[in-house]
Amino acid sequence: MSDGALAGVKVLDLTRVLAGPFCTMMMADMGAEVIKIEIPGTGDDSRQFAPFVNGESLYYMNLNRNKKGITLNLKSQEGKRLFLEMVKKVDFVIENYRPGTMEKLGLGYEELAKVNPRIIYGCVSGFGHYGPYKDRAGYDIIGQAVGGLMSLTGWPGGEPIRTGTAMADVLAGLSVTVGILAALRSRDVTGKGQKVDIALVDSVVASLENISKIYLATDKKMERIGDRYESVYPYDSFRAKDGSLVIACGNDKLWTACCKVIGKPELASDDRFDKNNKRVQRYAEVKLIIEEWTTTKTIDEAVNKLLAVGIPAGPINTIERVARDPHIVGAREMFVEIEHPKAGKLRLTGSHLKLSSTPVSFRNPSPLLGQDNEEVYGSLFNMSRQEVAALKEKGII
Repeated sequence: MSDGALAGVKVLDLTRVLAGPFCTMMMADMGAEVIKIEIPGTGDDSRQFAPFVNGESLYYMNLNRNKKGITLNLKSQEGKRLFLEMVKKVDFVIENYRPGTMEKLGLGYEELAKVNPRIIYGCVSGFGHYGPYKDRAGYDIIGQAVGGLMSLTGWPGGEPIRTGTAMADVLAGLSVTVGILAALRSRDVTGKGQKVDIALVDSVVASLENISKIYLATDKKMERIGDRYESVYPYDSFRAKDGSLVIACGNDKLWTACCKVIGKPELASDDRFDKNNKRVQRYAEVKLIIEEWTTTKTIDEAVNKLLAVGIPAGPINTIERVARDPHIVGAREMFVEIEHPKAGKLRLTGSHLKLSSTPVSFRNPSPLLGQDNEEVYGSLFNMSRQEVAALKEKGII
């Protein structure tokens, strides 16, 4: 048994692709026993997603480490019976089907709570389990679009842009993790489980933060503004000789220091730029002034000079730079090596969760389809190898 923060917690993981598996991966990294249940013969959709290493999907392998993998046909009566028996023995059931799917199978939260009132049921969907849009399919790009994020991402006058990674899925995966762990704490007090209903769209709307507040307070039409920030300046990207960097002067003191670094100390007292609200209004002028300096420097030269006097700055790293960064990769261990039985040695994304007393661990690679059928069905139901084989022959697992 793992000695992580969630050691002893048992999870039935019905999720696939990204939002749900991201949640259960974090739980597994923190020591929970996660049993990933997949459709016999095909498994998680993401097993078919590129890139591939020796025929195995790196997309799948990155999100499903530390889990045990079994197959189960939830459309069969025997499959449903076995699932309900499992529910009696675990803490969480987590799924990211379209709302109503589990209910059609007779396995929705209300039914599971009858066999285990302590069960915590986490569900992730595009629009949530209630509301007029609940039956709509939800993918990351839908969440980003309908939640408003795409309308804000991009350059003035340009088209809306999806963020370069599946941010709606990631936000929803983080949100359902927070929700189910809060429900676990509540269960410690009440003895009862509950349903945690997370929508991609809701998660994106929650992330809009100050942008939605500005609109609600002022009715101002919010438009794409590139990299700059609506409320502070200079807080933007700036060109250098070999790429770009960001500078974040969050107050007038930092602006004064910035003026000295770029060789224009007189700008700190210039009544066009001496206060933040003035710089926000005249951001285009400020950007040109700063880029007169940054374009004479490499990214690292500019960043180091700014950091030396306490000005928040950083390179706009390519993924190549991220993968070589001594802080990210070395000290913070955000890329880790793991050995997979078919794909061999892999570098996967590490965990952003740093717990001082119960650190995360990377114990096992992602499972092959149905890899742990004998172990899991044997331990949960005391089945023999022959009985497990018979279930496979019947198409139940």
